[in-house]
Amino acid sequence: MFIVNLTYLVDLNEIDAVLADHVEWLKQCYGTGAFVASGPKKPREGGVILARCTREKLEDCLKLDPFWDKGFARYDIIEFEPAMMASGFEKLLAK
Repeated sequence: MFIVNLTYLVDLNEIDAVLADHVEWLKQCYGTGAFVASGPKKPREGGVILARCTREKLEDCLKLDPFWDKGFARYDIIEFEPAMMASGFEKLLAK
């Protein structure tokens, strides 16, 4: 499992100009089963993605993000293995 920490490198006006394309990209990645959850950071300095797939699939998916293509964000990928979780989240462990 992976946590992807996106940090914006440009002004929010530039982010907002391609945000709709970014959201469509997110939907595509959810459709492949790679993404589990995502959302903006607060304050709005970037975003976070929780992914369940191989690192190769994740990196291939990230490279298709309009923010990546335009150099609008830095992507820090953290891999972890869930050892404990709250009741109801067991499906996150299934592959």
